[in-house]
Amino acid sequence: MIPDQRREHILKLLQERHVLSINELTSMLSVSHMTVRRDIQALENEGKVLSVTGGVRLAARLKSEPSYLAKAQLEVPAKRAIAKAAARLVRENFTIFLDAGTSTLQMVPLLTDKVGLTVVTNDFNVVGHLMEYPNIELIHTGGVISHADHSSVGQFTADFLSKVNVDIAFMAGSSWDINRGATTPSEPKVVAKQQLMRIASKTVLTVDSTKYGKFGTFRVARLQQFDLIISDDRLNKAAVEEIREQDVRLELVATER
Repeated sequence: MIPDQRREHILKLLQERHVLSINELTSMLSVSHMTVRRDIQALENEGKVLSVTGGVRLAARLKSEPSYLAKAQLEVPAKRAIAKAAARLVRENFTIFLDAGTSTLQMVPLLTDKVGLTVVTNDFNVVGHLMEYPNIELIHTGGVISHADHSSVGQFTADFLSKVNVDIAFMAGSSWDINRGATTPSEPKVVAKQQLMRIASKTVLTVDSTKYGKFGTFRVARLQQFDLIISDDRLNKAAVEEIREQDVRLELVATER
């Protein structure tokens, strides 16, 4: 088979098996390890597959997000570690934005002793927690309610954000990779997130490694547009190398094993 035929065959095999090892592919295709690795790299550059340790899997389209309550139960140690690293960036008298998400919610207990802090958010859970701390100036964006996310989204939220300035915006994400960037299956989220990136002096994407290689229909931003991405150290080594080769600033935090 010529390379294009071989790569199409790899995609068909992955559609049946979802994940395949390098050894399995060399046997199925009767080619060398080097040829398989070149094919995987070509497919990965096109955003069709994702390298994993010792093999490859299909890139996963995210058609919808789990509910807020469901997400709150997932990857908790990683989210706590990411939140600690993010909270260390917050200084006294800062104005920050906390995007709606369970990783950013983990930051809240780490911020309550900050002097002169102003928190802007579209997340009702963040508001509920910080209501008890009168030392923090708290501002909610308002806007159309996303019941599943316990947040405000859409143009009304974006219009509010156009009237404020923040030192750091901590943005949540449901899917990300180097080829497609940060994406979402929810179009109403895009306009507010993009406005947020315009008004923030610094934008930090807080997202765990299990969301890497997934993609939604709508792109929020290229990874290069973030000043920093904080994720956990389970991110695949090949993905880490590729991200850093593209001049993306990436911080990986250790999680409890």
